Amino acid sequence: MVEAMADRPLSPHLQIYRPQITSGVSILHRITGVGLAFGMLAVVYWIGSAAYGPETYARAQEVLGSWFGRLCLFGFSVCLFYHLSNGIRHLFWDIGWGFEKSQVDASGIAVMVATVVLTALAWLASMAL
Repeated sequence: MVEAMADRPLSPHLQIYRPQITSGVSILHRITGVGLAFGMLAVVYWIGSAAYGPETYARAQEVLGSWFGRLCLFGFSVCLFYHLSNGIRHLFWDIGWGFEKSQVDASGIAVMVATVVLTALAWLASMAL
């Protein structure tokens, strides 16, 4: 019996599973949560710099206004809107809605679309200021 068990894999692995929308959305939710934690450091730096005077605030504005700073802020906004959209999806799941396979896939796609639309609207609005 021990020899028969040694031939079997201990657990399923990536070569067995097909990529699915649900697994991708779940993994991205975790990744964006970490991204939000790091992005909040930039937000705290920006707000905190205002408390230390105009020179410090000007330096923070310069850092966050650079191409790298804007890229980081863009990534933060993508994480924010993705995590928000998927969080709303989870709220619907908490009340028992949307567990059918077709609904789960459709809501996963809706999260992706909402992320793109909300991020684009936020950046377009920020450019208009």
